Amino acid sequence: MYKRIILKLSGEALATEQGFGLDLAKTRQVASQVKKAAELGCQIGIVIGGGNFWRGRSSEGIDRVKADQIGMLATVMNALYVSEVFRTEGMETSVYTPYLIGLYAEVFSKDKAIRDLKAGKIVFFAGGTGHPFFSTDMGVALRASEIEADVILMAKNIDGVYDSDPMTNPNAKKFDFLTYQEMLEKTLRVIDLTAAAFLMDQKIPCQLFALAQENSISRVIQGEKLGTQIQ
Repeated sequence: MYKRIILKLSGEALATEQGFGLDLAKTRQVASQVKKAAELGCQIGIVIGGGNFWRGRSSEGIDRVKADQIGMLATVMNALYVSEVFRTEGMETSVYTPYLIGLYAEVFSKDKAIRDLKAGKIVFFAGGTGHPFFSTDMGVALRASEIEADVILMAKNIDGVYDSDPMTNPNAKKFDFLTYQEMLEKTLRVIDLTAAAFLMDQKIPCQLFALAQENSISRVIQGEKLGTQIQ
């Protein structure tokens, strides 16, 4: 089992059936799996995307900087909600952002975050990188490097990395294993390519899998090879 991980949750994977907002039942299922892994001694950081509320890059007619800022705030809303659900399930949590946001969260500090992780808290990293033009994936990569995570586990709506869109191509090939270099060469955008290049440089592996698979989070944290492994 991994000692310290960052779990990236897609905002869309936690959304209601309408594709918007947050589904309480799905969030509780995630909380149950994370709690089991934490009880086994795994230190867990979590980053949640904001696509269930806002997708900055596809927001037409709005300045890109402002659109990205709204998207970062969407990730803060998700983190605050999910962390509270986790607390109702008996876990201690903390929420960090890269900028001041009133009384809702603390400004990120590597030392404080690692102290919380070692104390058994589930640590949420919200607000992206704090800068526009960088995706949530880049925020995940940055925090994983800073807290010295063993691996990044990405729970998405899709069960791995494919050579083309499986929704439009029934013959799309799924990869069980990829290198970051292959991702960059093939322009496979299931992970932001800037983040992929950074992770390759930092030598931090990643595993991408489907949240909807039964007990997928706890299985992957304990070392099961679901989805696609990327190194």
